[in-house]
Amino acid sequence: MTGSKDKVEEVIKEYIKENPKLDIKYFKKENGGLSDARNYGVKKAKGKYLSFLDSDDYIEKNLYKDLEKYIDEEIDLIKFKMKKVDTEGKIIENIDGPNFKKCTGEEAFEKLCTTDKYLEVACIYLYKRDFFIKNKFEYLKGAYHEDFGLTPLIMLKAKSVVSLPIYGYCYLQTQNSITRNEDYQKNIKKAEDMLKHYENANKKIQDYNIKNKSKELLRRYYTNTLILKTEELKGKEQKEYIKNLRKRKLYKNIKPYNLKQLVKRIILMISIKLYLKMR
Repeated sequence: MTGSKDKVEEVIKEYIKENPKLDIKYFKKENGGLSDARNYGVKKAKGKYLSFLDSDDYIEKNLYKDLEKYIDEEIDLIKFKMKKVDTEGKIIENIDGPNFKKCTGEEAFEKLCTTDKYLEVACIYLYKRDFFIKNKFEYLKGAYHEDFGLTPLIMLKAKSVVSLPIYGYCYLQTQNSITRNEDYQKNIKKAEDMLKHYENANKKIQDYNIKNKSKELLRRYYTNTLILKTEELKGKEQKEYIKNLRKRKLYKNIKPYNLKQLVKRIILMISIKLYLKMR
């Protein structure tokens, strides 16, 4: 599936022609952004599991074979690892994180939300398609950080999750991706979109049949990320963003379970900007 304007369509068609025994389906649509492409792909998918692959990245040849045992167990959400690679395929960094056997989605989220900084990355999961479709999961169209907005909600709905020490996703690092300067207007929209994701998640979990502790963890997970986003803004945009955070009383999501968290909550109540200067 592509909305690309380069020659990728020709490459795909040629690959399909050269590999007639492979059951490859190709769909073409107008470019509506990453979220729109994923939602479109989910509707077209016919397999037992869903997997997402971002442009330029690739997966190891045996990834799905390595995950076959867990696919056969029909686990709702199968998490694996990613590694950063250069243009020659050499490993720059293996992205670590917790590993655990089958557990509930709530248990998995508790294990991951404070220890795995790549929890939300959509591409390092296999999703049982029936589970995904049944719960009507959709990425927010036209928004940045779409997986940040949806992956935690998917996990908390899952009846079964595993996290495996299998480094099967290759996140390509080019010189541009390493040194690029973000467009400031894009940073503003990213911050605004993250607030939308928070509002959406906070609304949706009201109908989730999960423990209050899990709901609190989700709010805390979003809150910590929203606070850090403040560093990417400046001037009036930063002031407005801080105002929006305080308006939503996000300090209530920071539970003072130790002295450090208590101080963090107090500082946030006074001023998030001061908090960032003290980091």
